Amino acid sequence: MAQTVLSASATLIPFNRGAKQWGKLFPGSSRRFATDLSLFGGFRSKGLRFVASATLGGNGGVVEVSEGETAPPPRSYKWPDKKKPRVCILGGGFGGLYTALRLESLVWPDDKKPQVLLVDQSERFVFKPMLYELLSGEVDAWEIAPRFSDLLENTSVQFFQDRVKLLHPSDHLGINGPTGSSYGGTVHLESGLLIEYDWLVLALGAEAKLDVVPGAAEFAFPFSTLEDAYKVENKLRTLERKNFGKDSPIRVAVVGCGYSGVELAATISERLQDKGIVQAVNVVTTICPTAPSGNREAALKVLSSRKVQLLLGYFVRCIRKVSKSEPSEKQTDGGTVQDIAAEHDPEKLVLELQPAERGLQSLILEADLVLWTVGSKPLLTQLETYDNPHELPLNARGQAETDETLRVKGHPRIFAVGDSSALRDSDGKLLPATAQVAFQQADFAGWNLWAAINDRPLLPFRFQNLGEMMTLGRNDAALSPSFIEGLTLEGPIGHTARKIAYLIRLPTDEHRLKVGASWLMKSTIESVALLQSTLTKVLSGS
Repeated sequence: MAQTVLSASATLIPFNRGAKQWGKLFPGSSRRFATDLSLFGGFRSKGLRFVASATLGGNGGVVEVSEGETAPPPRSYKWPDKKKPRVCILGGGFGGLYTALRLESLVWPDDKKPQVLLVDQSERFVFKPMLYELLSGEVDAWEIAPRFSDLLENTSVQFFQDRVKLLHPSDHLGINGPTGSSYGGTVHLESGLLIEYDWLVLALGAEAKLDVVPGAAEFAFPFSTLEDAYKVENKLRTLERKNFGKDSPIRVAVVGCGYSGVELAATISERLQDKGIVQAVNVVTTICPTAPSGNREAALKVLSSRKVQLLLGYFVRCIRKVSKSEPSEKQTDGGTVQDIAAEHDPEKLVLELQPAERGLQSLILEADLVLWTVGSKPLLTQLETYDNPHELPLNARGQAETDETLRVKGHPRIFAVGDSSALRDSDGKLLPATAQVAFQQADFAGWNLWAAINDRPLLPFRFQNLGEMMTLGRNDAALSPSFIEGLTLEGPIGHTARKIAYLIRLPTDEHRLKVGASWLMKSTIESVALLQSTLTKVLSGS
């Protein structure tokens, strides 16, 4: 079956043009509206609401409803086949996309192969563990952020670019829905499209949590999406142009020293070299506290060699613009911290640090760029309560509580994976929100959907820790495989092993082949350039 791309940017019109314009979008078709009007605008119901504007097309238009106007009634999405199971997957990250591809790879009876619809607010899948390589220039955007339309071109999976507005599950009711006994519920998208589903997969991911410290949302840059990476890259380029030929270094503050913070600090310090000062702040007195000791030691060695200043045992009290003649902290060549009077610059930022450990004093840091890597919040965060008591069970972080088969508790037709899932390991610890967990959950979710549709027993999910990896620069990384205790591959060897591991994990065979060829070509060019440089030095010396 040919893949269909339904793009909000290509097909939607602003709501405030009226219902007459909406009718032009679907000429010759009768209007079918849902009978449950409590789902839609002007009526309130139980479900998930994500309040955000939907961008339409390249002109950046925004869906708006003027005061006093009413939005047109929603349109029901018409599935191609009325008889085959309908699977809707919300979110196209590691959990969502890989579940869709897993469903596509399984062998199905002719009448049981489901129709799969994948919904994501972006047009691109992002391989997040390699976003750092965009800053170092090691990869191109298309390699780690291919379009969903390209990845799904040779599959029957359909893709819709949109945002989730409201979720209305009906699998808790114990009665047949409007389309028969397989009916699971409805999803209402921000574009106005209504999707009925038989099976639902929640894989909406998470976003940076910037509301915990005053000024963070206004002045700090998160680093978890492709758009975040572009913004950081543009800011760095602006600072590099502004400081070109000047003695004053670019000052970058990284808040958080988990994997993301350390990888950012290592990447940016290598990029700026002597033109910048990178300071990393962490509330505990060690970096990457949950990482294998080999990875942590390799990271400390690299950060030290690049003169990254680690401010451990501090938390950020607030971030604000710098004021005139304000005292700030500057690291001297001898490694001590002294107060200086900061020159007034409207673009400069100040971080007020409070000690989290005894024996430390409060600090004030000046920065040109603040990168925030602390905390995240799942997008399953705003549930309405109103009259329906059968809400999705969420934990304190906003993740759906699931049983060991990844089904949401109380909702046998809904699965949750990745950041949307709250699942504990055999020791009772909540599984981390990592790409590795999402990879494995997607594999199980796909299989368990197959089992549920074919009336087979579902498998319990068991996470297998395969090891941990981190990038530390263009030709540096650390990798600690779990199957060889105490082994850590670092430096160029670790870098090569990490790229191979991630190449294998790319979504499709076609994309892996293209990216592998691109990386091989780049490596060959770099090797030839290095050889030429070496020969030039040897010949000039003789």
